[in-house]
Formats: sequence, C-alpha cells, structure tokens
Amino acid sequence: VQLQASGGGLVQAGGSLRLSCAASGSIFSADFMGWYRQAPGKERELVALMISGGTTNYVDSVKGRFTVSRDNAKNTVYLLMNSLKPEDTAVYYCTVRVRGKSFWGQGTQVTVSS
Repeated sequence: VQLQASGGGLVQAGGSLRLSCAASGSIFSADFMGWYRQAPGKERELVALMISGGTTNYVDSVKGRFTVSRDNAKNTVYLLMNSLKPEDTAVYYCTVRVRGKSFWGQGTQVTVSS
C-alpha cells in the first residue's frame, strides 16, 4: 500500500484545511488509521486516529477542532482541521495499518499564520 498525502498549505489562524491521504490499495481491512504531525524541533506526535469499527481519538490539543474520517470507496483517509492555530503548524503524516503492517505517507506541510 502506498499513501499519498495532500491538502496542506498556508492558512490564517482560525481557518480550515482538509488533508487527504489516498491509498494505492484497499484500506477496507485497515485496523488503524492515523495522522501524526511533527513541528520543527519537536517529536512526532499522534494527532488523530481511527480504529476498526470507527472509534476515533484525538490528542487533547485538537479535540473539538479536528475530525478524522475515511472513505473506503475512495481508499482515502481525511483529516478535517478547523479553527487552526499557529501551534498547529507542522508536517502532517498519515499512516494506515493493514494486516499488521504499517504504511506511511510522505507528509504534507501545514502552516498557520497568526
């Protein structure tokens, strides 16, 4: 499975972006899908995840602002980001786990200006 992340860009604080992560293969059987981010000088952190069955979880700093979703027909995972803040600036990476193997996208830059 190859993942292609897109949708990043420059946005003003308070704005919105939707990141997409298109998979080359089926993600129907994925038991874990997530979005991580890494800001300059910081460790990569898990921002949002969805496990099989549809349960989602978010890091506290994005709860109520970010939403992770999937479209099995399009083999795509999304991260809708609302009310963006400058501290959300980072490279965002998507990942899926299929039959115990994890796959990563290449990352997409999100920059939020104040």
